[in-house]
Amino acid sequence: MPVSPNLYEGLEAPLPQGRFSGRTQFQQRVRDAFATAAREGWREITISDANFHDWPLGERAVADALQAWSRTGRRFNVLARSYDEVVRRHARFVSWRRTWDHIVTCRACAAADPLDIPSAIWSPGWTLQRWDPERCTGISGSEPERRVLLGEALCGWLRNKSAPGFPASTLGL
Repeated sequence: MPVSPNLYEGLEAPLPQGRFSGRTQFQQRVRDAFATAAREGWREITISDANFHDWPLGERAVADALQAWSRTGRRFNVLARSYDEVVRRHARFVSWRRTWDHIVTCRACAAADPLDIPSAIWSPGWTLQRWDPERCTGISGSEPERRVLLGEALCGWLRNKSAPGFPASTLGL
């Protein structure tokens, strides 16, 4: 069986719409979102969570999708309360972030209540939002009003409630 030169060929199912429940469904929707972003060339992605501890960011499939998605002119925004779990659990993501620092903006809101920070993915065409991160329940979809409301909420956090965080490298003297 020949290997396709396009890693994402055949994965053309539309992104899931509607409610999800459970960590397995949540993580699969995250994987699917990044694979779709790579395949469709999304211009911008924003991800947000208090600590990303249960996101599949360290998985090879996610790292490969992000690598395929990355190019100049793209924007990747990340919002977290703390990046300690990202560094501890997601080495591939940390390496990708370091390589693509010029398109990645990371913001931190250390003083925020972890339950107040949205757990979400936003793109111009599709969103995912966990309402209950502990039970991994939420909704995803491409409805315009959902995208606008989540986009505005995340912009408010990024602009008004956060500061630069998670530098690509730590420079010392």
